[in-house]
Order: sequence, then structure tokens, then C-alpha cells
Amino acid sequence: MGRDARSWDESDVRIRPNKKGSRPRTKDRPSYDDAVIGRIITVDRGRYRAIVGEDSANERIVIAARARELRRNPVVPGDFVALVGDVSGSPDTLARLVRVEDRKTLLRRSADDTDPIERVVVANADQLVIVVAAANPEPRTGFIDRALVAAYDAGIEPLLLITKADVKDPAELLANYLSLDFPVIISRTADSEAGGIDARSDDGLSARLDRDAVSQLRSHLGGKVTVMLGHSGVGKSTMVNALTGAERATGGVNAVTGRGRHTSSSALALKLADAPSGSWIIDTPGIRSFGLAHVDPDRILHSFPDLEPGTESCDRGCKHDATAINCGLDPWVNEGHAGPSGVARLASLRRLLGADPRLEAKEAKELGTVN
Repeated sequence: MGRDARSWDESDVRIRPNKKGSRPRTKDRPSYDDAVIGRIITVDRGRYRAIVGEDSANERIVIAARARELRRNPVVPGDFVALVGDVSGSPDTLARLVRVEDRKTLLRRSADDTDPIERVVVANADQLVIVVAAANPEPRTGFIDRALVAAYDAGIEPLLLITKADVKDPAELLANYLSLDFPVIISRTADSEAGGIDARSDDGLSARLDRDAVSQLRSHLGGKVTVMLGHSGVGKSTMVNALTGAERATGGVNAVTGRGRHTSSSALALKLADAPSGSWIIDTPGIRSFGLAHVDPDRILHSFPDLEPGTESCDRGCKHDATAINCGLDPWVNEGHAGPSGVARLASLRRLLGADPRLEAKEAKELGTVN
């Protein structure tokens, strides 16, 4: 062995540093056992406002930013989330939202009936109040049917609230839903002599809401999370203000188009005044379309219990839409089993099952902005 020969060991091996870091990657994530749980009440430009310590002496509002690993996960009003960092709720503080807790319900929609991308509206709701006016703006059964399908698909109980019944008798509208089992509340604008509840109206002036209607609706809200959904100008936010003491912006009806003016810009959860713990109302923003691309056609059919029994005589593989041959729904309706509104109900079902984007676009245009 030569004079320059030497023994080598592992200490003589030089390893080039990893430009992206030398720590091995892992799929393990912190458990955040010390996180506090909050309820999301609104989302605004990447900031999540949550209520922490609900109904306790230390109840507070905490503003949080979403952790990077959750950037693809939608977080919406009604969600329960885990928060770490500064959760004091003090001014100019920012917590970190690190986890979305399991949801019991999820109200979803798509942009239209052909769009496969889901839009999450709210989470953990118990019931959906569908608000329509008897007139001004005119009610659309297509919107009501879509909202009912979305509610049933999510496992949320529906409730129909019809306002402005003093302007037009809603009997014709109600005839479409006589065979369905869900609560219906009819509201009229109360005269000052008859007694009512003061609230801001859709024209920005003082209105006296029907005391009986407000009382009936309140009886369904105790201890539940309720979503309010309806067109602009139907009096939805006016009712929300009366129930919660809030001052949500309201918008009137355009005299030219007959549609409501868009006012609310984001969904907001509000506590129901003088109610049991856990009583919340989520007022939703305007929705120009309520697509059902995410709902299986069989589940759409389940939302029409007055028609569904007629499919028992259908041929195997029948789609029940307008192109179906020998569909059992036709004789079922013609024989009167679906009631006097059976023809209209079947037409509505087939519009939803047809998934014709041109029809959906036309329907969305007729509906205008929802608020």
C-alpha cells in the first residue's frame, strides 16, 4: 500500500444539500388537540368569522384565516371549525382555521343543471325556509321545486313561507303542493290598527309584519339552524330582521323588470332573538340559478312523492323525462292520482330531469336574482 493510501469511512462522504430542504416529507399532520371549536357565521374575502364559547360568559367573535392544507376545502356559514393561535377575539387579532368538523347536513347547488361543480351554500342546517311572494314579484314553481329537491337531497326539512298574500290570493300557487307534507305559512302586511310587528320593509320604509305569521314561523325555529332562501323583494330579509333584531339590507322590486334588487352580498348566520340555545337563522345572498347537477335523478324523483308511485308501471330503464316512451307517470297523472295539479307537477319534474341547458338558462333568467 502506498504512502498516500488511507482508510475511508462514512464521514468522508459529502452529501449535496437539498434545495427544497433536508427534512423528509410526511403525510402526518398535527392533531391540534388544543384547538377551540367555533361556529362559522360569515365569510368575507378570505376571513372567517366564527363564534366561540357560544351561550357562555366568554362568548366572543374570532376572525380566522384558513390553513394552507384546507385551501381546497369549502368553509361556509354553519360549519363547526377548529381554531388555533390567538383565539381571544381581541381587535386586530387573527386565528388560524385548521380543521372542519364533520357535517350533519350540507345544502348544495350547481351553477346550472349541466355543471358538475358543486357550490356549498350552508352546512349543518336543520330546515330550509323557502320564501316567495304571492305577487310582486310573481312566484315561480320552478324555483320552489328546485329548492325542495335540494332540501330533501340534503336531509333538510323544508318549509314554505308565502308573503304579500294581501296583494294576491296564493290559493293557485298552493294547489301545486297540497299533496306534499311540509308546513306552509302565509303572511300579509298588517294594518296599524290590526296590530303587527314593526320592521324595515323592502322599500326601506317601516312595515308592519303579520304578527300571526311571525309567531307561526318562530314556533318552527326554536333550537334549530334555519336557512332562509328567496328572491329579492319578497320580504325575506324583512322577516329575518323582525326575528333577530338585525338590520339586514332590504331591496324593493324593479318596476320595469318585476324582479327584486340584489342587496345581501354574503350569507350570514344570526341568532334568533329570545329563543332557546342553538336557534340560528342563516340569511343567504342572491343566487341567480339553482342547478341540480349534483343530485341523482332518482333522488329528484323522490322529491315528488305525489308522482313517484306512478313509476311502478314503467319499463325497466325508463328515464321518466319528456322523451320516455310508455312512462307510467303519464297514465298516473291522467287518471287523477296526482291530484288537480298533476299535469303541472309532471311538467316541472320533467324539466328537472331533462337537464336541457337552454331551458335551465331561460328559467334562471325568469327567476332573476335570488336574495
